Parts: sequence; C-alpha cells; structure tokens
Amino acid sequence: MNTLKQIEILRPIGNGFILMSLIIALLLDGLPWEGLWLMLRPDFVAVVLLYWCTHKPSSVGVGLSWLVGVLADVGDASLFGQHALSYTLLAFGGVVLSRRMRMFDLRKQSTQVFLILFLTYSAYALVHFQLYGNVPWTYFLGCLTSTLLWMPLSIVVESMRQMSVERE
Repeated sequence: MNTLKQIEILRPIGNGFILMSLIIALLLDGLPWEGLWLMLRPDFVAVVLLYWCTHKPSSVGVGLSWLVGVLADVGDASLFGQHALSYTLLAFGGVVLSRRMRMFDLRKQSTQVFLILFLTYSAYALVHFQLYGNVPWTYFLGCLTSTLLWMPLSIVVESMRQMSVERE
C-alpha cells in the first residue's frame, strides 16, 4: 500500500530577498508619522534586522547592520551614527542568541526580542540624552510595538518560505 505523506520544508533564503525586506523596512520607517502614531511607531528596520540576524546570522550580521544604520541615520536626518550604533548592538545580540532563539516558539522568542530591542532603544536614548539632556518615557512605547511586530513578521516570512513536498 503506497501512501504519500506531505511534508513541509523551508526554501533557502536568497540575499536578494533579505535586501528587499531591508529596503521595505527602511521605507516604512520613513513614512510621515505624527501625534500618537509617532510615539507608537515600531522600528521596522530593527525588527527586520533582528529577524535576519537570528535566522540567517551567516549573511546578516554586525557589518550590514551598521551600514543599514547609517542609511537610517541619513533617512531620519538624526545624529550621524545614532542608528548605526543601536543596530550594531542589536545585530550582536541577535547573532549571539540566534541558536537559542530558534529553539523557542514565537511566544518565548518575543520576550527575548523585547529585551534585545529594549537594549537597542536604550542605546539610542542614551545618545539622545547626551545631546538634549532628556528622554521622554513615551519613547520606549516604540519598543513595545516593535516587539508586537515580531510574531506577524515571523509568521509571514516563514509562510513565504514553506514548500510542501510529497513523499512515500
């Protein structure tokens, strides 16, 4: 009796796909947010970088994160190197914890993502504090919304990578 089983495997990730996702994240960060939405705005670039640093640490690491951070600094017209420093710390945390994070389900990953993003936001806030002498507490709301973005992003990217194969 021949029965075919359907198994799911993940397609390999191309560098073009990674680059396109980072460009889309940079464009989303550049949208004109204002009012309450500006305080709640997630850092799309940070979430996408963290995703690729944990799922593809051999392709996306500290160097690429620094480069994307410089592009984010230019696009945001902020102090040169502010995003670059934050994204470099984020990438380091993502690469170091990549194996550990992939062992957990999305719910448990979200707590670790929150901690990494909180450290990233803290580095950015420290630079802001050095320049202006204050950091509004509402700044860290973006850390919460960025963490909430982790699950949908992971689900969408994994569903794009899944491929069904029939085996005997």
